[in-house]
Amino acid sequence: MTRLLNALLRLFLLFIFVMGLIALWEQLRSGSFFRRFTRSEETVHSIVLQEVTALGKLELVRYRFKDVVEHEQMRQWLPNPRAVLIVEGEAVGCLDLTQIKAEDVATQGDTLVVHLPDPELCTYRINHDRSKVYNTEYALFEEAGLVTEAYRQAEVQIRQSALQSGILEQTRENADKILKPFLEKVSGKKVFLVTRPKARLAPLR
Repeated sequence: MTRLLNALLRLFLLFIFVMGLIALWEQLRSGSFFRRFTRSEETVHSIVLQEVTALGKLELVRYRFKDVVEHEQMRQWLPNPRAVLIVEGEAVGCLDLTQIKAEDVATQGDTLVVHLPDPELCTYRINHDRSKVYNTEYALFEEAGLVTEAYRQAEVQIRQSALQSGILEQTRENADKILKPFLEKVSGKKVFLVTRPKARLAPLR
């Protein structure tokens, strides 16, 4: 009986010793053990400014979208990998004011006519911090590629949806609402904003 108790005691102590080693290893691997003895941290950055670009695009409207994306890859023999995403994204309409030249502005008396460039869809993107993968099926080792392609398709759809929803027309309307009062106040003249693709204004007579 005594030998059995001694054997059980040895096994218990061995178990405690092994668990202690495992806990110590986890502490060392995560770095939390050595972090206790660290008084400060230092991070060195080597940033190089590569390019400076003058921005002349005036953002006039922003559309936000929410979409449930179901992306599926068709296979002949195996089950089709499938991903379901809940995606939020946005598209921005703008005018590139750097395209306005001297010949695009005509004035006569108290009237000022400005030829505006065509409205643009300047950006469209997925807000990844507000999007998530809802579910994947039969993806196995291809899940990352499947999800990436689903996000790419969702971004393409945001562009198409923005254009179909009239974002360019809304950009042009907002130019009248925002730019016209500003120019009238600055110039002290009656302002007319016009859009003529690939044309220039003739001087007023």
